[in-house]
Amino acid sequence: MSDTSIDIDGILQTLPHRYPFLMVDRVLECDPGLSAVATKCVTINEPHFQGHFPEAPIMPGVLIAECFAQVAGIVALSAHPDFAGKVVYLMGLDKLRFRKPVRPGDVLHIQVRKDFEKRGIWQFVCEAQVDGKRVADGKVMATVADS
Repeated sequence: MSDTSIDIDGILQTLPHRYPFLMVDRVLECDPGLSAVATKCVTINEPHFQGHFPEAPIMPGVLIAECFAQVAGIVALSAHPDFAGKVVYLMGLDKLRFRKPVRPGDVLHIQVRKDFEKRGIWQFVCEAQVDGKRVADGKVMATVADS
C-alpha cells in the first residue's frame, strides 16, 4: 500500500458527503484504485447517539456500513483522474457482520480492498477495527457515475 494519506480537506474534495453524514475523518493510506485505510473518530456529539441508545450509546451498524462505502468511494474515485467530479453509488452489501459494539470515544480503523472491478461494477472487501479488534466486516458493491 502506498503512503499517500488524505486529510479532511482532501476527503471533502473527493466525496460529496458533508456533516452530519461524512463518516471519514482521515485516510491514513491510499493505494488509488486498490485499497485504503481510514479512520473515523466516534464522538458522543454525533446526532444518532441521541436516540441509539441514550442510556448505552452504540454506533448503528448501518453507519459502519456507510463508513465502508465512503472509504470504498475514495478508493474508486482515486483510481482515475477522469473520475473527478463523479460520485460513487452503493449497489449492494454482502455478508456484513457486526461483531462488537462501537461506542463514543472509539477510533474506528476502516480497511477497504478492491476485490474486483468488472464493467463499471466494483466490489470491495471491508473490515473495521477498534484497538486492533475486528468490530465489523463484509463486502460492498458500488459503481462510479456522473453526479
